Amino acid sequence: MIFKYKGIDEAGNRVSDKVEALSLSEAKSKLKANKIIYESIQEESVSIFDALNVSMRYKIKPKELASLSRELSMYIRSGITIVSALKIMQTHYEKNRKMRLFLSSVSTHLDEGKNLYTALESQRVVILPEFFKHSIKVSESGGMLDEVLLELSRFLREQEKITKEIKSAFAYPTFMIFVSLVMVAFMLSFVVPQITGIFESMHQELPTPTKAVVALGDFFRDNIKIIFASIVLFVAVFTVLMKKSYAFAYGVDGLILKLPFFGEIAQKSELARFSYMASLLTRSGVPFVQTINLSANILNNLVLKEFFINASTKVVEGKLLSNAINSSKTKIDNAFVQAIALGEETSQIQSVLTNISELYFEENREKISLLLTLLEPALMLVVGGSIGFIVAAMLLPIFSMSIG
Repeated sequence: MIFKYKGIDEAGNRVSDKVEALSLSEAKSKLKANKIIYESIQEESVSIFDALNVSMRYKIKPKELASLSRELSMYIRSGITIVSALKIMQTHYEKNRKMRLFLSSVSTHLDEGKNLYTALESQRVVILPEFFKHSIKVSESGGMLDEVLLELSRFLREQEKITKEIKSAFAYPTFMIFVSLVMVAFMLSFVVPQITGIFESMHQELPTPTKAVVALGDFFRDNIKIIFASIVLFVAVFTVLMKKSYAFAYGVDGLILKLPFFGEIAQKSELARFSYMASLLTRSGVPFVQTINLSANILNNLVLKEFFINASTKVVEGKLLSNAINSSKTKIDNAFVQAIALGEETSQIQSVLTNISELYFEENREKISLLLTLLEPALMLVVGGSIGFIVAAMLLPIFSMSIG
């Protein structure tokens, strides 16, 4: 539970903040431990989201989590205790109440004698990735928390960088597609109907392209609201089904993998993420079966996620991962299977996984760059061709009258 309070801290300053606790008495004890004299304290009111059982926990961004991991790693390497490091880090989030509450909650759990993993698991402020928590759990017992935190920071930053690159790369094509659709819809809905009125008054037989454009114009003019509502409804239904229906989302992800060119990019992107995380977890000392499961859980594609989870079950039964992959109906890039087999044979699986991730990340960058190089002129041709066709269809009757 989250409790809101107002009071005075040990420096005599008035404070107004929140504290996480299981009960009111525990919240008061925590304030007392932090040398805060409270004037008022009460449980945060139940919102409509709580009533509907919708989680209001803050989903931390990869960039924020990467910064936290890196900073905490630096403090630990400097010999500062985790509790002291977290209290220092709280001062960096004066404007972000959720993050400050998260750090305060973790710090309180540590003060109670819990280790970092248990403290992260116990807090109810922020949603953390499972692979992140389990990496910390293993690294604490192995005495290499600072190294693993630094590796996690690098991984999260790399993922954030790749995501930004993809978004920025597709920003211009997406903008062009949107503008072209708006322009074509505007011309068909408003410009074409104005011109067709002139043709109708002339009682002249129109050329076939002009008839087609006029028909499209009439259709858009008469059904513009229905078309717009249908698009909004389709997007809304699709989004809800992707979130609520596992079978639907699984089918869409399977279809994506079967697409020419795009399917290969999607698969290699997921295999690269899996390989990087598996390499990190293996280096952290996580058992290989658990490594496969945790690495699978960071994948976005449900087909590949289920594929690796099933493969981990076969590994538990005594099979090699490469054999488990080969025996599956899902087709995986052959180079990935051969690399895994080589790593298992030479007991260098961690190095092989690192190399695979770097190779696939680089391959995808080159393919996306090639795609965008070809996509931009193609979009210009489509936009220009569509508008040019409409203009030409409107001019044909005028030319025919001039010739006649």
